[in-house]
Amino acid sequence: MSKEPVAVVGVGQTKHVAARRDVSIAGLVREAAQRALDDAELTWADIDAVVIGKAPDFFEGVMMPELYLADALGAVGKPMLRVHTAGSVGGSTALVATNLIAGRVHGTVLTLAYEKQSESNAMWGLSLPIPFQQPLLAGAGGFFAPHVRAYMRRTGAPDTVGSLVAYKDRRNALKNPYAHLHEHDITLEKVQASPMLWDPIRYSETCPSSDGACAMVLTDRAGAARSPRPPAWLHGGAMRSEPTMFAGKDSVSPQAGKDCAADVYQQAGITDPRREIDAVEMYVPFSWYEPMWLENLGFAAEGEGWKLTESGATELDGDLPVNMSGGVLSTNPIGASGMIRFAEAALQVRGQAGEHQVDGARRALGHAYGGGSQFFSMWLVGAEPPAS
Repeated sequence: MSKEPVAVVGVGQTKHVAARRDVSIAGLVREAAQRALDDAELTWADIDAVVIGKAPDFFEGVMMPELYLADALGAVGKPMLRVHTAGSVGGSTALVATNLIAGRVHGTVLTLAYEKQSESNAMWGLSLPIPFQQPLLAGAGGFFAPHVRAYMRRTGAPDTVGSLVAYKDRRNALKNPYAHLHEHDITLEKVQASPMLWDPIRYSETCPSSDGACAMVLTDRAGAARSPRPPAWLHGGAMRSEPTMFAGKDSVSPQAGKDCAADVYQQAGITDPRREIDAVEMYVPFSWYEPMWLENLGFAAEGEGWKLTESGATELDGDLPVNMSGGVLSTNPIGASGMIRFAEAALQVRGQAGEHQVDGARRALGHAYGGGSQFFSMWLVGAEPPAS
């Protein structure tokens, strides 16, 4: 039996900020969920199941929060699933929800991911000593900086590339009302003059700590036919993982990322990603990961990703716009960051991305990664239904 086509008919986000002190976690998630329902012009009664995701429970210190959030999400008496795959969880959560529809288990599913970092300390939470594991050295930046330096040595990339990415993404964020960082006085010189945190990563080349939530309403073919606005259709989706450390692991371009992208492209019939994909929402928490992922995802040949960035191709008006919304560099509620990438890709092909809309976007990639560059989730959405 063939899979049921899956469509995104509703998207909702909170305004992402450093601290949402006006709402509890329950209030935060309900705000995003209600906005997604309003976008789809549906009610809680139309939802058959809920799939929720977030980063580790110890970030906020609330264990198994999905249990007490069931009421806020209209999930009382309905199936509810919790997903966790570290930083890629927002994407993985959306994919679990799509599989429920593709397998004809449910007709319409609400999926949501969130983080309330103001009630936690993720940097130090990530620095806990773990037996037999590489120490994170004061947060994720300390872990990933050596990988960035390895990329620079491997490719000969000049040390200015990271600041170009950060400058681009922060300018894009100014066009996105939901983005956390709105730095109206941003200049390339200010990025380059910001303090060095983990060589070669500067302060302005890192992501913020955000409170926020993102939700989507996913439905089947019949539900899409009733949608008042154009849906985004799933053309391909996949998850892959690999150990944090193993003999032969390539931390610069992980095999799991390559395999995940290849699976998505095969499902979607993509043979030339650079030519056939119109826009990319990529998980870039530290600016140097844009050129690194451009290579890992097949948009550039090995060693050429930084040249693509330097050429301006990934600008909002370039031929391969990347992180039109401002990306993780501008907004980072960790558990939701991956879902925001997926949701923003859907907004692009629905023509609903507002000031950061890419003209004529018909196919867009959403990408998320997590852990020690070991968990990957991606989807490709299009304006047209997938070929049967």
